[in-house]
Amino acid sequence: MKTLILFYSTYGHVYKLAEAVAEGAREVEGNEVVIKRVPETLPRELLDKIGATEAQKAFDHIPVAKPQELDQYDAIIIGTPTRYGNVCGQIQAFLDGTGALWAEGKLVGKVGGCFVSTATQHGGQETTLRALHTELLHLGMVIVGLPYAWQGQMGHHEVTGGTPYGASTVAGGQGERQPSANELEGARFQGRHSSEIAKKLSA
Repeated sequence: MKTLILFYSTYGHVYKLAEAVAEGAREVEGNEVVIKRVPETLPRELLDKIGATEAQKAFDHIPVAKPQELDQYDAIIIGTPTRYGNVCGQIQAFLDGTGALWAEGKLVGKVGGCFVSTATQHGGQETTLRALHTELLHLGMVIVGLPYAWQGQMGHHEVTGGTPYGASTVAGGQGERQPSANELEGARFQGRHSSEIAKKLSA
């Protein structure tokens, strides 16, 4: 039983969610959990200009994945920042490289899930997650989200991410807000829940 947490992060918000998703997945007995990132596609000069180079040093030790390795896992949970209400280009470029896996049906029946970060509360969390779900469905994967069994998405006493489509965080317009305790707990729940489903399906 193996779970892959695959992510792209510009300033570290998605990476922090990825770590929490992995924590939850590790709670499932017998589950080997791997965290990997997708290749960067932005030029170094632009990363320097937007202040991402320094931020990305926090997770530059995380190995870079290759599309052809995805069939090694029973569950794949993908984290992305939102770009104009949609999946970021780095994740899209990576998934565009999965054509051979699609053609051979290598990911059919495997568990797939997603989590996301946006700058604002209404910055496209759900549209991004649903867009990514569509791609996973084309690959034949079984979509597992963040069910309302996790009660942290039911409250309204604080600003928080968390949707039935996947865990999420609100980063703030300048990236000044870090994932809250509630958002991280949602990510842990999703990691654990997705891995439990994958374990049942692979039994």
